[in-house]
Amino acid sequence: MAKKKPVKAMKKAARKPIARSAARKTSRPVSKKKPAKMAARKPGKPANPWFDGSAKPLIGEYAQRTQSFINTIADGKVTNDELKAQENRLSGAMKEVEPLLGAPLHDKITRLLCELAAYDFMQALHGMQQSRPETVFRG
Repeated sequence: MAKKKPVKAMKKAARKPIARSAARKTSRPVSKKKPAKMAARKPGKPANPWFDGSAKPLIGEYAQRTQSFINTIADGKVTNDELKAQENRLSGAMKEVEPLLGAPLHDKITRLLCELAAYDFMQALHGMQQSRPETVFRG
């Protein structure tokens, strides 16, 4: 019959941090110091809230203020290189956040990202429809 560990020893072992894999350690240095912006913020108070008291999301406005967006639309064209660069920024952000999420939160954020993508696509289509002339020229 195997000996059972005392409850106190099990609780102590549960508090120990889980070791990171060697691949994770070599892929990116981990800073123990929080950036000044994050340290000054109170927990639960986001720097960029998703709403301003209305039901309309503010994410689109934040996106339009990013330097990458401003640089891309400056000439009124989105090139293949600019699109690929944005895809890389998106993939990088997703790869950074995904390991931090538990399964229930991962599912909720996946739904949020899908709804956001659908909303952005619908907004773009709606904008194009609004800019079309209502009458057709018959000459």
